[in-house]
Amino acid sequence: MTLALRPDMTPAIARIAATAYTDTHLPMRFSYISNAFRHNESYQGKIKEFTQAGVELIGSSSADATAEVVAVAINSLLQTGLTDFCINIGCVAFFKEILTDTGFEQKEAKQFQKYILAKDFVSAQKMLHNSTAPKNIQTLFTELPFLIGGKEILKKAADLTHNKKALAALTQLENIHDILACYGMENYILYDLGMIGHLDYYSGIIFRGYARGATSSIVDGGRYDNLLSRFGTDYPAVGFSIKVNMLLSALLYMHPSSNTPDALADTLVAYTPEGRKAAMTIADELRSTGVHIENSLICGDLDTNIRYAKNKKMGGILYFLDHEKVEIVDLNNNERKIVNIADQF
Repeated sequence: MTLALRPDMTPAIARIAATAYTDTHLPMRFSYISNAFRHNESYQGKIKEFTQAGVELIGSSSADATAEVVAVAINSLLQTGLTDFCINIGCVAFFKEILTDTGFEQKEAKQFQKYILAKDFVSAQKMLHNSTAPKNIQTLFTELPFLIGGKEILKKAADLTHNKKALAALTQLENIHDILACYGMENYILYDLGMIGHLDYYSGIIFRGYARGATSSIVDGGRYDNLLSRFGTDYPAVGFSIKVNMLLSALLYMHPSSNTPDALADTLVAYTPEGRKAAMTIADELRSTGVHIENSLICGDLDTNIRYAKNKKMGGILYFLDHEKVEIVDLNNNERKIVNIADQF
């Protein structure tokens, strides 16, 4: 028996869509969350099992469909509270077309692509220097590492090629940019025309999300119009997955205090043995209204609890003296008062 571990969820979703949803009106939208596994040199020192949460839109090849998926990826990150991130967009179709203009044989082209994938532009330039590639193509690949930026990068790249299919791919990127601007999301976008996909099924636009605190991309996505044909149904498709583990790393980097236990507690509940029951009851009621309560485990007097709460930067203490009285300590204003529990809560 052979045990296979899936490296990515997209082929599994593509197979399901191609075999089980043949009578469904297009387009189809899927979402999922599952574990995946990868083991290769680029993942040395990193986790090999990770959680993916993703979206696939199947049955539309339009720029609107592609932009919708990119917009969903951006909104998904924003909904987690992440704000400091960037989505880098490249285009496999553009790269494949300009690669044909180099005149490389198949074996040479594969080696050249490996250099570009590894960002080894020095070795790539050596290959070009010894090739018969036209001057404009040599210039284009020389500029490729620097073709990173806003929409103006697409115009700069268009000036360096005469390949009609490559120009059409750039026009498609411009259309997608204009649609993302309608979503109000163009500020999250950078174009990186030297970025090509690791997975062989990408056929057009590819994109990756990056954020500080994550050791690799937090989002991987792109268009894979030829993948479903392997399962008997020729549907275009586009999707993305979020690496949940990397996203959590980015969120912890953005909010380091959230990695500290009880960092959000703003009120300490302390009590005498006589006040324990009232303290537990009132604390649960306050938590249900959104107040962040920490139960004191300090067996000491009120002054000891005050020192503890100040060290934790809390705003106040509720010290239950018995089932009728509670002392309220305002640590921000250094005020203390004893009130009836029935009157206060």
